[in-house]
Amino acid sequence: MEWQNLGERTVYENPWVRVNMADVQLPDGRHLDHTVIRLRPVAVATVVNEDNEALLLWRHRFITGAWGWELPSGGTGEGEDPAAAAAREFEEETGWRPGPMRLLLTVDPQPGISTSHHRVYWSDTADYLGPPADAFESSRREWVPLKDVPALVARGEIRSANAVAALLMLHHLRVG
Repeated sequence: MEWQNLGERTVYENPWVRVNMADVQLPDGRHLDHTVIRLRPVAVATVVNEDNEALLLWRHRFITGAWGWELPSGGTGEGEDPAAAAAREFEEETGWRPGPMRLLLTVDPQPGISTSHHRVYWSDTADYLGPPADAFESSRREWVPLKDVPALVARGEIRSANAVAALLMLHHLRVG
């Protein structure tokens, strides 16, 4: 069963997001207006050290009113290599320059309404440069043992979809 997008009109736009209304035809022939949120691709990164700890950000999200562990992330610039964007975001938000970035996974957190496409990268090396340029992004940065990830997810301390998926994958790959 496939829904068909017969066209869209923009109802709001700024440099980061465009909100459209789509004229969607359902398989039975009915039409409906469907909101589509169009976003730039997102690059996400972490580093896992030799002790199987991932460098995470502890931050508050005012939209949900929640605190939690997250991975450094941000929008990919026009024509920017996603791995380079991930490394840039990691350095800006942690003060650590990651080694070569490897693609871990891709995830679309809300495919029913948004084009938000996340590419998650990781490295097993990083060099500390100093305090992060974007220190306002988090209250603290810590090396968190991958063995603790399932319990942190269960307690709701890791809530971001890209962080949950990536850290559980890294836990599986590196811890077992």
